Amino acid sequence: MTDWRGRVLACADAGDDAMVGLLAELVRLPSVSGSEAEHHLQARLAGLLSAEGLEVDHWPIPLAETLAAPGFPGSEVSRAEAWGLVGRLPGRSPGPSLLLNAHVDVVPPGDPGTWTADPFGGEVAGGRLYGRGACDMKGGLVAALAAVLALRRARVPLRGDLLVACVQGEEDGGLGTFAMLRRGWRADACVIPEPTGLDLVPAAAGALSFRLRVPGRAAHAARRTAGVSALEKLWPVFQALRDLERARNAEVDPLMDRWEVAYPIEVGRVRGGDWASTVPGLLVAEGRLGVALDEPVAAAREALEAAVAEACRADPWLAGHPVEVEWWGGQFAPGRTPADSPVVAAVGRAHAAVSDRPQEVRGVPYGSDLRLLTGLGGVPTVHYGPGDPGLAHGPDESVPLAEVRTAARALAVLALDHCGP
Repeated sequence: MTDWRGRVLACADAGDDAMVGLLAELVRLPSVSGSEAEHHLQARLAGLLSAEGLEVDHWPIPLAETLAAPGFPGSEVSRAEAWGLVGRLPGRSPGPSLLLNAHVDVVPPGDPGTWTADPFGGEVAGGRLYGRGACDMKGGLVAALAAVLALRRARVPLRGDLLVACVQGEEDGGLGTFAMLRRGWRADACVIPEPTGLDLVPAAAGALSFRLRVPGRAAHAARRTAGVSALEKLWPVFQALRDLERARNAEVDPLMDRWEVAYPIEVGRVRGGDWASTVPGLLVAEGRLGVALDEPVAAAREALEAAVAEACRADPWLAGHPVEVEWWGGQFAPGRTPADSPVVAAVGRAHAAVSDRPQEVRGVPYGSDLRLLTGLGGVPTVHYGPGDPGLAHGPDESVPLAEVRTAARALAVLALDHCGP
């Protein structure tokens, strides 16, 4: 009998240098959400998958139709175009199928002066590769690609389809995965190789973007008492949000109890005033509301709206000029795959087959495409990938190359066990 596992792992190991080179190349492509580089990266990967002999579906996403579709999860950047990409290794029978789903977009690098290296340099030092997106999640993306290519090169006679999806727009809402599901792509199980430090993550909290319009009354700053500062009026509302956060985190699901704040509420951007010598008559604050596992999105929104309304009733000015709450941008519902789902155990076994590193099973406090796959797609989905998510979205983002290699080997074993002979 053929030692398919040995054969697949040998192919994975033989492609190790190419995998690291591809990761560096992809990090050097500044595929910030909404940028042209998102499309260039998709085209590069479509060419790679086609050259390796996969069936490739690389299609222009009909943006107007998709953005207007029921259930669209929102977006925070404008796009003139967007592209979907799925590569398929076909099975020989209608056997069990597996999808590896990875996003290609990254967040902006921020102030380059806070980095010790070029944010888009893809430099390797001390066994780590540095750059925006190295951890979130191009390390996981290339691990998934390497796993699929290992099975292709080993010529494994698959029973079911092995799919790899490269999606745009995850960082700002989930456009790419939503469009992929609308196109009809499905599988019996899915792994998203988001950074988990190689832990197993079957559940992700939600995150809803909100906007607060805090009214004041403009006046000359020399006569500031004639006006009402919208900046001052933000403060009682902000305090109410902090109180709400404490209440919502008093008791959390056991999968989330490792986090100091499992369901954070934060105001990330504030704009107000139009002249330095004027009492600001309007302040706009934008933030995100953490949604608990299994909590309906409508209930989470109602909780924040009620807290803001109560803060307004307690303030003489805001009682007559209440803060407006708007829900906009990315709307990430929570998502969960049941602990007894076969994919959870399968990923754990695949990891144990290639690594002696202990593995935790936990939830994460941020939104992801997991909720689209489990919810809209009905596909049992888990996160498993290389890198520390605490390094994502910050300066000097990096991923350990040893973890990328382990993830690639584990995903190859998983694909072989799930779809193979």
